[in-house]
Amino acid sequence: MTSQSSQPKVVIIGAGIVGCSLSDELTALGWTDVTVLEQGPLFATGGSSSHAPGLVFQTSPSKTMTEFARYTVEKMSALDLDGDWCYRQVGGLEIATTPERLAELERRHGWLTSWGVESHLLDPGESAKLHPLLDPDAILGGYHIPSDGLAKALRIGEAQARRALARGATFLGHHTVTDIETSGGAVSAVVTDRGAFPADIVVSCAGFWGPRIGRMVGQEVPLVPMGHQYATTTPITELKGRNSKSDEANLPILRNQDAGLYYRELVDRIGIGSYAHRPMPLSADDVAHPADSPDQPSKLDFTQADFEGAWADTRRLLPALNDADIADGFNGLFSFTVDGMPLIGESPTVSGFWLAEAVWVTHSAGVARAVAKWMVEGRPGIDVHGCDINRFEDVQLAPDYVHERSCQSFSEVYDIIHPLQPPNRPRPLRVSPFHIRQQELGAVFLEGAGWERPHWYEANADLPEVSRIGERNEWASHFWSPVVGAEALITRERVAMYDMTPLKRLEVTGPGALTFLQGLSTNQLDKAVGAVTYTLMLDEAGGVLSDLTVARLAEDRFQVGANSNLDLAWLRRHLPADGTVQVRDITSGTCCIGVWGPRARDLVQGLTDADFSHENFGYFKAKQAFIGDVPVTAMRLSYVGELGWELYTTADLGLRLWDTLWRAGQDHGVIAAGRSAFNSLRLEKGYRAWGHDMTNEHNPFEAGVGFAVRKKKGDYLGLDAIRDVTKDTVDRRLTALLIEDDRSVVMGHEPVYVDGHPCGYVTSAAYGYTLGRPIAYAWLPAEHAEPGTRVEIGYFGDRVAATTAAEPLFDPEMTRIRR
Repeated sequence: MTSQSSQPKVVIIGAGIVGCSLSDELTALGWTDVTVLEQGPLFATGGSSSHAPGLVFQTSPSKTMTEFARYTVEKMSALDLDGDWCYRQVGGLEIATTPERLAELERRHGWLTSWGVESHLLDPGESAKLHPLLDPDAILGGYHIPSDGLAKALRIGEAQARRALARGATFLGHHTVTDIETSGGAVSAVVTDRGAFPADIVVSCAGFWGPRIGRMVGQEVPLVPMGHQYATTTPITELKGRNSKSDEANLPILRNQDAGLYYRELVDRIGIGSYAHRPMPLSADDVAHPADSPDQPSKLDFTQADFEGAWADTRRLLPALNDADIADGFNGLFSFTVDGMPLIGESPTVSGFWLAEAVWVTHSAGVARAVAKWMVEGRPGIDVHGCDINRFEDVQLAPDYVHERSCQSFSEVYDIIHPLQPPNRPRPLRVSPFHIRQQELGAVFLEGAGWERPHWYEANADLPEVSRIGERNEWASHFWSPVVGAEALITRERVAMYDMTPLKRLEVTGPGALTFLQGLSTNQLDKAVGAVTYTLMLDEAGGVLSDLTVARLAEDRFQVGANSNLDLAWLRRHLPADGTVQVRDITSGTCCIGVWGPRARDLVQGLTDADFSHENFGYFKAKQAFIGDVPVTAMRLSYVGELGWELYTTADLGLRLWDTLWRAGQDHGVIAAGRSAFNSLRLEKGYRAWGHDMTNEHNPFEAGVGFAVRKKKGDYLGLDAIRDVTKDTVDRRLTALLIEDDRSVVMGHEPVYVDGHPCGYVTSAAYGYTLGRPIAYAWLPAEHAEPGTRVEIGYFGDRVAATTAAEPLFDPEMTRIRR
């Protein structure tokens, strides 16, 4: 237990279910100097928690979101309020009315199997037996999650608040926050209409009012309050006498995602929620204060016209409702974000200002636990990179962008989303200097972090290598073309140009730059100018926060190839106070072309006076040079496993660099190649993708990147946690799998079975065109990770045979890169 005198003063803004959960989690960890301020009454505050229908579904393609939901279910199941239930585990049932949705239910069953949550696939009769109001002739099948259920959000909030109060927390209703004071770049007090409250840490749990709170410290909170229809029927004859008023429900919560609808029992009535309507966005500034709203500010008037289609679909699925009517309804406000994920973590610009926003009841306790552990212990305990407020690029915080993407997020809540499916607006947004040439070559663009990224080029469709590429199953054929395989093969056989501009580039400078980077990374960076080093950043528990490529371009200047904006925020948060180090994002002002393949040297050397021979420009080295009349920083790196260079220049010269290489490359059979070929080639070499193959939940030796760890170079963050860890002491490993069925190209997140039992899950996957086999990487127990182990991958309703294999799968002697 932390002593009272050493505790920070924490002020939580908002006493909805998230604020109440966070107060409980913080006080349980020993931080009891916690004050929760609420502008409305306690505990029916008028926010989303006050009207939430309480359906808790745990299924998600995100392991993190499923873990949030699973913990929330466990915690809520153990709560009551004065003897009244807080969570009723009636189970969840999702049904399919189309073949596409039936396949999607199989995929969803695979996700929960991967994440360790029990679920079952059902036929129509079994589904109707679970939920007798269903017409079995109207459905093709179902998917049952026994631990899903109904949550009483207000009871759950108050029950947790009482526990926090018993440990010393303070809750104050009718306190409207008017300002947050800062001093020296850190929060110092929260000002309300009833006085000020000193604070070392402030956490915004204000829900859709969050953008107002964020602006008080200059922090963008990119969410949009969105109206969502909910209606209640008149009494249903078939439900008469089934439930008491105290029980409310016994049937599973039900989702008909093909129609954008969900259902729950309410004694003898049915509650109906609909996403099958136009987005109804509202500015956070236009949401009323609870004191100014006669009912609740988060409950808007029901728009009957928007519900007509939903009501017709409902009566087809549940014929017992044909004699019922809609008794009442409202459009309830919930928070939506650009990617459908929560907004949590500490502000990158104001120390001590934290967010726990855009969190639904389903994930509330899980998010609260992660944020509390993050604040108290320095790490959230699970991978939260997809929820971290620091994940956004500046352009992704633009109000128009947030509004448009959040509306799309609402529209796609129940859609079947392919793993590669990009948002369709606003696009194009960020383009490389080569974009016009890529369009001329028929580039097929997908999108990431706002960047348009070519995945293949239709100009290559007539290449003879296309005929060597086989077919794949329907799901794996989405956002794919056989051209991808041709581009991969030509990279192996000739030379290809890849646009690497979207990869994050940081410049770290100053007299303290080397010491700074050494203290935050695992590998030895104290090397001569011109050296390039692959290294890792760890958290205090030894988890992999990121992997970096660090090029020493001068004594006190380093170029860092990073993964995302999270790396920039992490580095800036650890900058020394003496000003001896500066970190700058140079991505937008620069560009990069990867030139790779056996003829890469022939192409590049003919355009420069610099010596690009193996003897004078070795692997993992950097050199300043001119390519034609374009000054470049050339780095001899290859994440496709072939000879070649990454060529960096300023954005204004990017098009000139592309044209120079392209013209000269015609004599060497050059092509432009896309991200899909790149992904295939990097998996053949076993190169990890942070955020997919490894996160802070994994240490370097589990993830197979222990070669980037130097335990004797001096102290650095995370060293103590891994000092005694080796590849032989870990109990799980990231493992290469070779799949036997050529058409079964899995996409990631599928469960892996050994001897019929689920024991791991797929991270990345692709077809290996050089190997002629589909490849997957998966987390497996160490005893099953040795080469030659027979496994199966759950792929929709099938089991696909695969075998673990030694790495790297291609060119294990590295002869193709080092020549």
